[in-house]
Amino acid sequence: MASGEEDDPIIQEIDVYLAKSLADKLYLFQYPVRPATMNYDDTTHLSAKIKPKQQKVELEVAIETMSPNYCRSKGEQIALNVDGTSIEESSTYSTKMMDKQTFSSIQATTNTTRYAAAVFRKGELHLTPLQGILQMRPSFSYLDKADSKYREREAANEAGDSSQDEAEDDIKQITVRFARPESEQARQRRIQSYEFLQKKQAEEPWVHLHYHGLKDGRSEHERQYLYCQAMDTTENTELVKSPNEYLAMLMPPLAEEKIVKPVGPSNVLSMAQLRTLPLGDQVKTLMKNVKVMPFANLMGLLASGTDSTAVLRCIQQVALLVQGNWVVKSDVLYPKSTCSPHSGVPAEVLCRGRDFVMWRFTHERSLMRKEVAAVIKLPPEDVKEFLEQMAIPRANRGWEFLLPTDHDFVKKHPDVAQRQHMLWMGIQNKLEKVFNFSKEDFLQKKETSAEVSHISGEQRLKAARENAREHHASLQKDLDARRLKASAMSSAPTGSDATVRIKEEPMSDTEESMDTSGAVQNGSLNGYPSTDSPDADPHNEHGNGQASTAELQDFVRNTFRKHFVLCLSEVKRLFNLHLASLPTGHCVFGHVTDRMLQDTILHSHCKQILVPFPPQTSASADEQKVFVLWESGETFDKHRQILFEIFMKNYRVRRNVIQSRLSQELGDAVTKSDVDRLLKECCVSLGGMWYLKGTVQS
Repeated sequence: MASGEEDDPIIQEIDVYLAKSLADKLYLFQYPVRPATMNYDDTTHLSAKIKPKQQKVELEVAIETMSPNYCRSKGEQIALNVDGTSIEESSTYSTKMMDKQTFSSIQATTNTTRYAAAVFRKGELHLTPLQGILQMRPSFSYLDKADSKYREREAANEAGDSSQDEAEDDIKQITVRFARPESEQARQRRIQSYEFLQKKQAEEPWVHLHYHGLKDGRSEHERQYLYCQAMDTTENTELVKSPNEYLAMLMPPLAEEKIVKPVGPSNVLSMAQLRTLPLGDQVKTLMKNVKVMPFANLMGLLASGTDSTAVLRCIQQVALLVQGNWVVKSDVLYPKSTCSPHSGVPAEVLCRGRDFVMWRFTHERSLMRKEVAAVIKLPPEDVKEFLEQMAIPRANRGWEFLLPTDHDFVKKHPDVAQRQHMLWMGIQNKLEKVFNFSKEDFLQKKETSAEVSHISGEQRLKAARENAREHHASLQKDLDARRLKASAMSSAPTGSDATVRIKEEPMSDTEESMDTSGAVQNGSLNGYPSTDSPDADPHNEHGNGQASTAELQDFVRNTFRKHFVLCLSEVKRLFNLHLASLPTGHCVFGHVTDRMLQDTILHSHCKQILVPFPPQTSASADEQKVFVLWESGETFDKHRQILFEIFMKNYRVRRNVIQSRLSQELGDAVTKSDVDRLLKECCVSLGGMWYLKGTVQS
C-alpha cells in the first residue's frame, strides 16, 4: 500500500459542497437535433410553459424571417394551410407567415438521482442535484392543425353537395347494449390503460413561465443559488460521512434496491424487468402476451443457463400442448369473475368455448368459424378473438393453426406429450357433456374432406377421359337415337314447340360469349334445350326467328324503360333471369349472341355511351359497355340526355354540377324534384359523388 501511495501522490484537494437552493427546480435541457455550436442563447424566446408533474416543457422560439436562408413563399403557404384566410385571435401565425417554431420536451431519463450540475469556483466544487433531464425537439403540431382544417373544409363541401344523400340513406338497424357494472378488475385495467394515462396527462394544466435570457439580470441572480449558501460542515452533512456510511452508499444492500419502472402502459414489460421475476411468473407473462409459442422460442427468451426441466414444469401450469406447440390456458387469459370485453359473456363460458377451439386444433390443422360458432354458441366477436389468438385465416380453407407442428419437441419429450394427451382426453370428456357432441362427428368430416382434397384437377380430367373411353359405344348409340327422334319431330314444328337455343358463333377477340353457366328451369339451360326436352332440335337452324326477334326487342324495351341505364353484363344477367321465369317449354328466343343482344339494344331507342372509367378500375369489358335509354317519347328525355352527356366526360360528378348544367340548358324551369327524379332513375351516390348506375361497385 505504501508503494502504491508513493506512485500515485495527491496533487490537489478540492472541497465539495452540496447546494440545495435549486434542487427541486433545476432542469437540464438538451437539443439533440442541433449541434452544440448552434445554440439558441441569442434567439428570441416568445413563450414558455411547463407541466411540473409530468416534467413536460414547451418553448416557442422566433424564426428569423429576414434571413437569406428563409423561404418566404413556403412560410406563407404553411401559415395559410394552418390558419386559413380568416384572421382570428386563435391563429397560430398572426403575421400570415411561419415566424416561430415550438420545441416540446421528452424525458431523457426517469432517474436523475445520479446527476447534478457542478460549478467550480476558487478551488471549491458546488453540486446541485437535477430535478429532470429533458430533450427538446421540434414539435410539428401545426401540421396536425393544417390536416384538421383540410378535413373540415372537405366535410363542409361534401355536406353542401350531398344534401340529397341524407334523404336517400337506407335505414340501418342498430344494436343497443347496456353497460354492465364495472368490476374491480375491469376498473384496474382501465386505470392502467394507455388511453386513461393520456387522458390524465392532458388534465394537468400548463403553468406559464417568463423566459429570461442568458445575460439577463434575473438569470445572474438565480445563478448565485448554484453555490452552497451554508459553507460550514454542520449544516452540509450530506457529504460528511463515515467510511462505513460511504461504503453503504456505494454498495447498498440488495433488499433496499429499488427498480424504477418506466412510464408507460402497465402491460408493457422490458426483458430486463422480466428477468427479475420468478421463473414461473416469467413463463406466465410471456405466454399471456404471445399466446402460442414453440418451446425452443420460449427457452430463447429466458435467461441463458435456465434449466429446461424447470421451464417444462412451469409451462405446463399455464399452457397446453397443441400440435407440439404451447398455447396459453383459457383460465389464464380469462380469470374468474371477469367477462368478455365484447359481449359481456362470463369467463367460465369463454373458457369452455376457447377450450373447444384448442381441442379441435389438436386433431386438425384448419377450422371453419361457422362450425365452431354452431357448437359453442358464442357471439361472433368472441369466436373471432379465439381464432385470432392461435390461427390465421386462409382463403377457402378457414382458419389454419398459427405454427407448424413441432415434431421435434414431441420426440424429445414423449413423457410430456403423453401427459398432455391424457389431459386433453379429460378436457374432451367435459366438452362432450357440455356441448353434446361426439368426437367421431368431427373425425368423419375430416376424413371425408381429406379424401376430396387429395384429388387434383389433372387426376379428375384423366379419370373423366378414361370414363368417356369406356362408355364411348353406349354414348354414341344414345346420341344416334336422339338425332333420329329429333329429325322425326322437326317435320311439324309449332309456335310453342320451336327450337330454343343460343347459337354458337365464332367470336372476335373483343367479344365475349353470354354467361350460360346457370340452369334455367323452363326446359332449357340458359337458352340451350336440355336433352330431355321435347323441343330439342339440333338440326333446326332457323326456327321462328321473327318471333324470337320481336320477343327480344320487347324484353330490351321493357327493361330499359324500367332501369334507364344498364351495362352489358347487367343486361345479360336480367335476360337469363327472364329466361328462367318463363314456363316450361315456352321460350321463343333463338340464336342469341352478344352481338345480337347489343344490336337489339341499339335498335330500341338506346345508345352506348363511353364513360371514362379510371385507369385502375377493376370493371370487366362487359361492365364498361354502358347502354342508356336515349328516347322514350317523354318530355323528360332531354333531362336524361344532358345527364348522359355529362357522364361522357366525367366518371363521377357532384350534384351541383348536374343542377347547374340542367339550368344552363333548360333554363329556370328545372326544379329540385326534377333533379331528384333524374338522379334516382339513372345514378347512385357514393361518398358525396354521383355515378351512373352499374359503373361503380356496390
